[in-house]
Amino acid sequence: MRSLMIAAAVLTATAGAALAQDATAVPAPPPPPTEWRTVAPENLLVIDTSKGQVLVELAPQIAPAHVERIKLLASRGFYDNLVWHRVIDWFMAQTGDPLGTGEGQSWYPDLKGEFTFRRGADMAFTPVAAPVGALVGFIASIPVQTQPDALMSGTGDNKVHGWALYCPGVAGMARDEGADTANSQFFLMRQAYPALDKRYTVWGRVVSGMDVVRALKASGTPDGLVQGPDQMTRVRVASDLPAAERPTAAVLNTNSATFQTLVQQARQARGADFSVCDIELPVRITPAA
Repeated sequence: MRSLMIAAAVLTATAGAALAQDATAVPAPPPPPTEWRTVAPENLLVIDTSKGQVLVELAPQIAPAHVERIKLLASRGFYDNLVWHRVIDWFMAQTGDPLGTGEGQSWYPDLKGEFTFRRGADMAFTPVAAPVGALVGFIASIPVQTQPDALMSGTGDNKVHGWALYCPGVAGMARDEGADTANSQFFLMRQAYPALDKRYTVWGRVVSGMDVVRALKASGTPDGLVQGPDQMTRVRVASDLPAAERPTAAVLNTNSATFQTLVQQARQARGADFSVCDIELPVRITPAA
């Protein structure tokens, strides 16, 4: 009986010690953010051109209607063999017109402008600068400016105002004079052009192939129209391509330590002239088999 009582006492003491140890144990820290983020194939637009391949990450969280239109037209083969009819050096390259003159469009109705968007706490955003009353940073690969998070609690939808910035590689939708006249024509920025901010819908950004965008034949006239222009030979969303023809793109994660180092390097190099457009996100491309 005494032996049983001693054994029970030992077990109780051991269990108590274990509980005390568990109670004071420090929880394991969360795993660090991954260095690389793979672009989902349904959000990767593959543009094959006569000068090479361009990969654009689509931004449905910023311009859902325009992304849906781009996907629809690409799936129908609408963009295949269309020319880059308007290309202006140090500005942009425009395409998407079946007439090749700047006057054509698809058979679908025009789109309502998505020049701005609403950003909530659930939308992953990495700030890189905080000018007075605003934040500037990235949503995925898209450079954006937005109101501070602190204002979310005072809005009816718990979200704040934001808009994409026209840095190099940003993909915008062309339109006529009216705000709601975008249809099928789009352009890729060859350089930064802030005057377009909040005036033309941003629907994505080039993550690979900026050398191709800048190699497209440019116009020598003020209207920007190109004689003997380059072509898009095929345009498809990656998820619509056979596996053997599908490239993949892994972009440096803006939540990673490496990205923060990249930002600091850009700040030091540019000083007071630092801009979000100075940050080029590294990418790893796995070409089609």
